[in-house]
Order: sequence, then structure tokens, then C-alpha cells
Amino acid sequence: MPSRRGFLIGFMATGLAPLPTWADAGDPSFLSAARTPGGNYVLVGLDDAGAERFRIPLPARGHAAAAHPLRPEAVAFARRPGTFAVVLDCRSGDVLAKLNCPKGRHFYGHGTFDRLGDMLFTTENDYHSMRGCIGIWDARRGYIRIGEIASHGVGPHDLRLMPDGTLVVANGGIDTHPASGREKLNIPTMRPNLAYISVDGFLLDQVEPSHHHASVRHLSVRPDGLVGVAMQWQGEVTSAPALVATHLRGEDMRAIGDGSGLNGYVGSIAFSGDGSRLAITSPRAGVAQVFDTTTGFVAFCVHEADICGVAAWSSGMIFTSGQGTVFDLVKGKRANAMHDLMWDNHLVKIKHA
Repeated sequence: MPSRRGFLIGFMATGLAPLPTWADAGDPSFLSAARTPGGNYVLVGLDDAGAERFRIPLPARGHAAAAHPLRPEAVAFARRPGTFAVVLDCRSGDVLAKLNCPKGRHFYGHGTFDRLGDMLFTTENDYHSMRGCIGIWDARRGYIRIGEIASHGVGPHDLRLMPDGTLVVANGGIDTHPASGREKLNIPTMRPNLAYISVDGFLLDQVEPSHHHASVRHLSVRPDGLVGVAMQWQGEVTSAPALVATHLRGEDMRAIGDGSGLNGYVGSIAFSGDGSRLAITSPRAGVAQVFDTTTGFVAFCVHEADICGVAAWSSGMIFTSGQGTVFDLVKGKRANAMHDLMWDNHLVKIKHA
């Protein structure tokens, strides 16, 4: 009789073996980079209740991650101006691939897969030419780089996949260079924008905020194509305008809120699970504001030290903070979980197929 091992090898060779899914990695709902009490960096999977499902070491501080829509794989990105991204098997913690920027580039900490997970798109800085790029990596062939397109702006930070399969990019407008660290080199002349781009690089639409010092940084996309926009103010904090907006292609950007109480900084943004609310966080101010998407008015605020990560959860939102807290929010209610971790800026929703 054939051995069990031989049977499994033969079964897999037929192509009938089930492919791994996120359920094989503990069925997490969210990803977040974090720092441990010992000063090490990790990528963590969390379930709906905020419980830890896995913890995988990172080579340096992470910023955000991209979750594959089908397989239990995550791409963890270095914080700007890092030049590495690692593809992780979230079942074993193995590094499946390492993405290295071409010479003269660095990552901005964000990326997104296409709908089927065949291609990965990454925001990058071509700092010699002072222009933004979107790198294209083939996830079907070991994440090899197969090309790039223009971001149609300077300093592309976040990017998201639109419901129609195109991309929306937050071009922050800020020129940087690794030789100068995180120094901002063009504040007087910066030109941020929100750009909609086809995956073959054609600019479909572009809109700028009302003031050129409002750096467009982070995005959230509702299933109907409404984009939530989070900005960071590069002028005098006392004069910061609205730093939150919504946008539909072909229309003007709709500013919401007044920017007061945010210390000039919005760290993350997310629509609620039912799309009726839009939440933003400011770790510098220790506050989250939750807007009604119909009226644009603030529905309520949450005060939490170093709050930053936010993602859709059920009909509401779930948040993380640098103090190790995880809490969900539905109509102002909250239930806390605590971890021995300092959560980094972003909480990434895993969109299971």
C-alpha cells in the first residue's frame, strides 16, 4: 500500500489539493505592524475581537501592509524612506520574497493588490527625477517586478484599488531624498493631488485640495466609489483648514470638518462597515473624529492617547493605539483589548474572497 506521504504528494500533483486560505492562518481580520517591549518589530494578525492570531518578525519598523485577497500572504512595507518590503507566509512566518526598489527609489510604506491578487502595486519615490511612481510586481511569479507607471504627482503615499479595478493615489506633493532623511524639501512649492489612474498608467481624473499645504496622505474607498481623503498640514498649525474630505470622480473634493483639534495631522482614515460613517485619527492630538458621510458633520469624537490605526468592522470601526489598545466602535460603544505591543500607524482590513 502507498504511504500517506506518497498519497499526499500524488494528490497535490493532480492539482486537486486545496489551496491555503486565510483560515489556515487563524482567520485574522486585520493586520498591523507593531513594536515589542524589547524593541523588535513584528507584523500581527488580529481577529474581530482584537485577539492576536499570529506574530511574525520584521527586519525593521513597518508602516502598513497589503493582504493578498485569496492566499494567507501579506506584504509588509518599510516606513519611508525604506527600500524593503517582505512577502510573508502568515501560516508559517516564512519570508516568501523580498521586494527591493530599483536604484534611486524608495517605498512610501503602502501597496495594494488587484482584485484577484495577481499584481501588487507599490508607491515609490524616484528621488533623482523628483517624481512619484507606482511599481508593478507579479505575484503569480514570485513577486518579480514587471514595470512601473507614473503616479502623476510627487510623493505618492497611500494608494487603493477602486471598485472598477483602477487605482486611486494620494500624491502628498512633498519632495524628499534619502540623503536628507525625512526632511521635506519643497514646502513652499508643493502641489498635492488625488489621482485616479488606470493600471496601464493613464490619468483618468485628478483633483487638488483647496490649499497646497494640505498634503494628501491616506485614503479609504467605499464600495460605491466614494473616496475618503486624509491630509496633513504643512503650514502653521494654527491656520490648518479642513484636513478631511470625500471625493467622487468627476466632482470637486468635498471638505468636511474644520481641522481644529487635530494638531495639523491625520494619521489614518476608514469608512465604517456600513459606509454611513467616516473615521479619522490624529495620534498627535490623541483623538479620533467620526463623521456622518451624508451630512459631513462630526457624529462623535473618541479621545485615546496615540490613537492611529482604524479599519472597518461590522457596521462600525475598530481602532488601535500606540499604547497597545484595540477597541471597536459602534454608535459610540467600545470594548477594549490590551496587548504588550506599540501598534504602528495603520490597521489593514483583510478582505477575504
